Amino acid sequence: MGGAREGASPGAAAVPLVHRSRSLDPYENLALEHELAARVRPGEHLLFLWRNERTVVIGRNQNAWAECDVRALGEDGGRLARRQSGGGAVFHDAGNLNFTFASSRAEHDVSRNLDVVRRAVASFGLDARVTGRNDVTVDGAKFSGNAFFRSHGVQVHHGTLMVGVQVGQLARYLKPDPRKLQAKGIASVRSRVVNLSSLDERITVDALAGALVDAFEQTMGARCEAFPAERLDQGALAAARDRFSSWEWRFGAVRPFTDTVEERFAWGGVEFRLNVVRGTVAGVQAYSDALDAAFVERMARALEGARYHASSLAEALAGVPCEDDAHERMVEDCRALFEARV
Repeated sequence: MGGAREGASPGAAAVPLVHRSRSLDPYENLALEHELAARVRPGEHLLFLWRNERTVVIGRNQNAWAECDVRALGEDGGRLARRQSGGGAVFHDAGNLNFTFASSRAEHDVSRNLDVVRRAVASFGLDARVTGRNDVTVDGAKFSGNAFFRSHGVQVHHGTLMVGVQVGQLARYLKPDPRKLQAKGIASVRSRVVNLSSLDERITVDALAGALVDAFEQTMGARCEAFPAERLDQGALAAARDRFSSWEWRFGAVRPFTDTVEERFAWGGVEFRLNVVRGTVAGVQAYSDALDAAFVERMARALEGARYHASSLAEALAGVPCEDDAHERMVEDCRALFEARV
């Protein structure tokens, strides 16, 4: 470790720690972030650097289906993750560098953290500025968004740094579902964004990671030390990963919402209004001009208790007793409807 540097604000007693993940698994990285933060001690300040591959990360109180095209994401082999902090939905790929600052609540300083980011980008000659809701921009275009949460008495501040993100994929996934879905969660605010590599070809993920560590040392006034690996409990990490990757956390941890699924078939039009609570269909209202209205009601009742997922809804309908070919056709049409729309 070295002595205090020019520009240090917290004093020589500060202990800056750094850890960089080599995994591109969003659930492993969220688990690691959680466990690292839980083990930060008073006087220590952590900088954690990490990346994810093809992932949409939503805020703690957001509805995944209202924020992104969940179906397209899954079909492309992408993953949906929910973080512990609030804020809006973001797209991560290997061209996005994520940072996490963690320190005790008494020693937490958002402005200092953001200045680390600003300094790192400014080291490449760019005029980076902190604007709006703790965003960081260059010439009015956003390349970094930030969010916050508390864990085990530690304040956590994390954010994104767009280095070479596939913007086409970002636009493909980060769009609300076109269906009539009424969610009560927090909606994302879309901004004009820019990749830092398009402003200066010297800015790569590795180069920016190095610049962040340098800026962190300059701001803290001491050389960084590696986070002590022996503090991490592998069993706790595995348990945390299971939690962050679970359906219950990613999809079930959402405020109640309603969705309307409708279509017209040869046998008549049908509209299902689903009331979804914690990712499960709690109630269904069905409207139809079909001649056999009672059978439509029977299908609606079968959907109650099913997970709000295409295969689960289709499976629930498959269990509806059919009395004739007409009923079988109605079931198959509605199964295909949910498989195509949910």
